[in-house]
Amino acid sequence: MALQIGFLLFPRVQQLDLAGPYDVLASMPDTSVRLVWKTRDPVTSTTGMVLTPDTTFDDCPQLDVLCIPGGSGVADLLLDEATLAFVRRQAKHARYVTSVCTGALVLGAAGLLHDRRATTHWAFHELLAPFGAVAVRERVVRDGNLMTGGGITAGIDFALTLAAELIGVEGAEALQLELEYAPAPPFDAGSPDTAPRAVVEQVRQANAASLAARRRIVEEAAAKL
Repeated sequence: MALQIGFLLFPRVQQLDLAGPYDVLASMPDTSVRLVWKTRDPVTSTTGMVLTPDTTFDDCPQLDVLCIPGGSGVADLLLDEATLAFVRRQAKHARYVTSVCTGALVLGAAGLLHDRRATTHWAFHELLAPFGAVAVRERVVRDGNLMTGGGITAGIDFALTLAAELIGVEGAEALQLELEYAPAPPFDAGSPDTAPRAVVEQVRQANAASLAARRRIVEEAAAKL
């Protein structure tokens, strides 16, 4: 039977959180990858790309891998009981429960991060603690069957790490080569540890309103656990 992998799709998802790991995992042999949402109506990503779910919460089979991407729409999911119930239900029997970027906050709101190591986008790392998570500043963090990836592009690293678990290191290396994933960025500004201080401050300021709004919602969601 084909390995069943499901990505949660929702309005204002960050498409690269989804598309990077989707490309990696959908390239594995004998694998079925689904885009799951409440309905099959198209949704629009954070930056305007239109994506279409192919599976609903009600007709989704038990998944071997559940993956929650992030995006600005995550805030709407943290108090959405239909979404959280779906996540909890799938997580009970999934072989791996995973996230990319701020998708980790959805796992937290579902009560799946308590006393477990996890990561998320650096700008929102402080929001893991209210869910009882042990926040770790790494690109990919594994804690038992829980695997979380950092911000956005870390989704590819996460997916290759997961692929190595599912099909072996050599198989994952073949996927990496096929995708020609050999990052050589023109600037060393992909982390707050290496980016110029002025750039870090600029990005912090750009995220300040979103962080404040999410902090309020996270506190409310955490209080329900």
